[in-house]
Amino acid sequence: MPDVRLASSRGRWILFTTVLGSSMALLDSTVVNVALPRIGRDLDADLAVLQWTVNAYLLTLAGLILLGGSLGDHYGRRKVFAVGVVWFAAASLLCGLAPNAAVLVAARALQGVGGALLTPGSLALIQASFHADDRGRAVGLWSGFGGIGAAVGPFLGGWLVDGPGWRWVFWLNVPLALVCVPVALRHVPESSRTRTAGARDTRDPGGAGGKGHAGEGFDALGAFLGALALALVTYALIEAGSGSPVVVAGTAVAGVAAGVAFVMVERRSPDPMLPLDIFASRQFTAVNLVTLCVYAAFGGFFFLCAVQLQVVAGWSALGAGTALLPTTVLMLLLSARSGALAEKIGPRIPLTAGPLLCAAGMLLMLRVGQDASYAGDVLPGVLVLGVGMVTLVAPLTATVLASVDVARAGIASGVNNAAARAAGLVAVAALPLLTGMGPEAYRSATAFDDAFRKAMVLCAGVLALGALIAFTTVRRPPPDCRRPECRTHGSVLAPPLEGRPTGRRLP
Repeated sequence: MPDVRLASSRGRWILFTTVLGSSMALLDSTVVNVALPRIGRDLDADLAVLQWTVNAYLLTLAGLILLGGSLGDHYGRRKVFAVGVVWFAAASLLCGLAPNAAVLVAARALQGVGGALLTPGSLALIQASFHADDRGRAVGLWSGFGGIGAAVGPFLGGWLVDGPGWRWVFWLNVPLALVCVPVALRHVPESSRTRTAGARDTRDPGGAGGKGHAGEGFDALGAFLGALALALVTYALIEAGSGSPVVVAGTAVAGVAAGVAFVMVERRSPDPMLPLDIFASRQFTAVNLVTLCVYAAFGGFFFLCAVQLQVVAGWSALGAGTALLPTTVLMLLLSARSGALAEKIGPRIPLTAGPLLCAAGMLLMLRVGQDASYAGDVLPGVLVLGVGMVTLVAPLTATVLASVDVARAGIASGVNNAAARAAGLVAVAALPLLTGMGPEAYRSATAFDDAFRKAMVLCAGVLALGALIAFTTVRRPPPDCRRPECRTHGSVLAPPLEGRPTGRRLP
């Protein structure tokens, strides 16, 4: 059984290193959008490069995050976490040194691989290390401090872009890793499923992102096919506006074929990364459809809004990053209360009202144009969007966990997290195509403003669809279902990861 107490010196070191590691990935997911216009100008890149700068990272992260949890279970959670931090930092260094767009995009894809290893690994280490009486509080502190890191990201990214330059947005991860890895190796105990010599690991019968049963293997082929399908579809969407029709059509067909192959492999694998029978739960399937709608809109909004504020409104990178800060602050302050309210009234109302509030917030952002003021034009939309996110994110996670057997909480959360990231990936690829953005649109205030307004309407429509799905399908979960441990959440691009149970009923 895990025996580390939170109040002990070792407990504080474990919390410190896991928060530091997960904050690297959270910071990176929020700071890069602010740097996009400067990256484009410095590397003389077109809009497709800016899309790939975001999507190359999301592609490998979404495609491999489920596998990352399984690798930790198999080879050792501390080892895989440390490898992920080193990998992430090395890729970040390469991003900052990138002499051209091709190197930057490749390095961003490598960053996503590191993120897929360290993101589930940080939570798994807490689950496997702390005493049962302290685990809930440790997870709460981990998610809360990680949320603070996400909140600091846009502000810090803007300051770096306006000051020493966009390359420091990536180099910032290197000193964090130099602190994180030695602390992890010295103070964090190793754990893995195989250490129990084939018996069920009573310290952590699961792990973030792992499966709901005590499988020994991991599904590398499934992970490869899933990532390949996402990559090919993303390429087809990004190139559809300016690429060869034959190449685009061929890539799209190949992407669909890879997706079909992924489903076939998962169906036949004795130890699948994604057990398809989890979708036998209609509630689980419905909530993931809501997730796809909601996080597609969020991904598109945060990709475009930071550029709109700089290119069209004429703000600095620091101003653009700070402008979006209220959404994260509201989530940090109110997400726990939102989750408690949803437990009392059920998830149907929050999952219907939340997306509608977010849609209203995005429509209010239509006020943002040239010479926009923060108080009059930006803040109202950001505040309404933040309230909507507070309303829906915690109930969304709770409903995902409640819709499957307790033993499958880890895989359910991992699937939901990966679905959110994949939705953002597709949105970033598709919105410029759907709104008619040309390759040089971000260099023209008029062209980008026109496309941004169309995009906000599209995002609001997708959110309204999510609200409709929630209203017609979501039902109140049973009273004895699994409850989320991550009550405080600050990421705007993906729902929180949850681990598997410790063998006792969670409050």
